[in-house]
Amino acid sequence: MSGPRRTPIEIGLTAAIVAMEKATPLILAAGADARGPIGLPSGPFEPLAHRTFEIALRNFVAEQTALAVGYVEQLYTFGDRGRHARAEDADPHVLSVGYLALTRLPDEDAALIAAGARFEPWYRFFPWEDWRDGRPKILDDTILPALGSWAKAAPRAEPGRVLSRRERLRFAFGVEGSPWDEEKVLERYELLYEAGLVEEARRDGREAALARKTLAPLGEPMRFDHRRILATAIARLRAKLKYRPVVFELMAEEFTLTELQRTVEAIAGRHLHKQNFRRLVEATSLVEPTGEMATATGGRPAALYRFRREVVAERPSPGLRFGAR
Repeated sequence: MSGPRRTPIEIGLTAAIVAMEKATPLILAAGADARGPIGLPSGPFEPLAHRTFEIALRNFVAEQTALAVGYVEQLYTFGDRGRHARAEDADPHVLSVGYLALTRLPDEDAALIAAGARFEPWYRFFPWEDWRDGRPKILDDTILPALGSWAKAAPRAEPGRVLSRRERLRFAFGVEGSPWDEEKVLERYELLYEAGLVEEARRDGREAALARKTLAPLGEPMRFDHRRILATAIARLRAKLKYRPVVFELMAEEFTLTELQRTVEAIAGRHLHKQNFRRLVEATSLVEPTGEMATATGGRPAALYRFRREVVAERPSPGLRFGAR
């Protein structure tokens, strides 16, 4: 008597590789062609060739892009049925281990171009997450009305759900008096997916998406589960800024305090009060002056600073605790 059919499992590694260009957070995108959307750099884990996941990740990123990433952190293992391949597909099911990696922009991009990779602004994929110029119009014009209708149409009880659709909408998107939390990037994307409002939900055959005649363009879709992985990476980096000095992995060796503030704002997706930010930087002792001045600022010369690496040994959580909105 034969048992149930067993689906083979493969382990893939997917990297959300972040860099900065002035005040724009960038993500390394790969595989853009006429066959479908772009994705994140990814490759298989080969146990006979790689001793650890991280070694494998660094190797295939270097091979595919000629980039040597700095800070690397494992995010999560992504393997939901129907979000990498169709549920009835008999091909091996891929468990993707997602990573956040930080790097600085290379001086030459010939190797990236040759590999079919390029850096793209991450707000191209999540336009509702950038509040630096005020509340994004896409929220009130498109997202919140659609999610509000979806929440109203909820059944009385949803199996496996502790919170109602309305409660999840309130907490994720900061409506009905709840504050906007920049760290809830994944929760917001997941609600859009569950409501069938993003292209990935239609591609994955989700009923909520197939029931809609049209889908409004809510950021650019990505291959497989890659936008979900990117949402997780953005959320993790936004949180990490507040208790680890990871932002300096994205800064030049020497920088002005204005450049540091703009980098933090770009990642967090919101403006910070200039004088409060400078007092915070001074109080945390994260930087020290170099004694030099930057003259290419477009205005008065500004003092140059560098990261004080000793701060990591001085206290357990050296970050920029800029707090809630």
